[in-house]
Amino acid sequence: MADKAPNPKNAVICPHCRQVVTPYRNPTPTVDIIIRIDRQVVLIERKNAPLGWALPGGFVDYGESLEQAAVREAAEETGLELAGLRQFRAYSAPDRDPRQHNISFVFIAEGRGQLRAGDDASGAAFFPLDALPYPLCFDHGTILEDYKRMLAVNEDQA
Repeated sequence: MADKAPNPKNAVICPHCRQVVTPYRNPTPTVDIIIRIDRQVVLIERKNAPLGWALPGGFVDYGESLEQAAVREAAEETGLELAGLRQFRAYSAPDRDPRQHNISFVFIAEGRGQLRAGDDASGAAFFPLDALPYPLCFDHGTILEDYKRMLAVNEDQA
């Protein structure tokens, strides 16, 4: 029996050996940013599904570092510049985003400038950590609970 020829529209061909390459599905890297200003965090109201409140963030562009993506996404969605950017944690549960399997690298930073919603955000606001809006999208409630626990531990050690 002859091998079935791959559909040329869907086939991925190696540019070096010209063989059909088996495509693999891998999680997509994303960033989320916990932006603090005066003991409050910035959340955006999502313009696109899933709707609700979320940390500013998004997909990492090809050729962009995680840090560059965090700075870009913060500027696009909140109009804020970031100071003291540092990585907090990574979140990788396959069901954390209903759209697809994404791995989020979460950063912490201080916000500078005038808050304004932009890009994928229909709104942006400051919230105290003990008065967050509902619903929070994705696993952002978990992320913010982890962040609150980290702050409590740091205060206990001070």
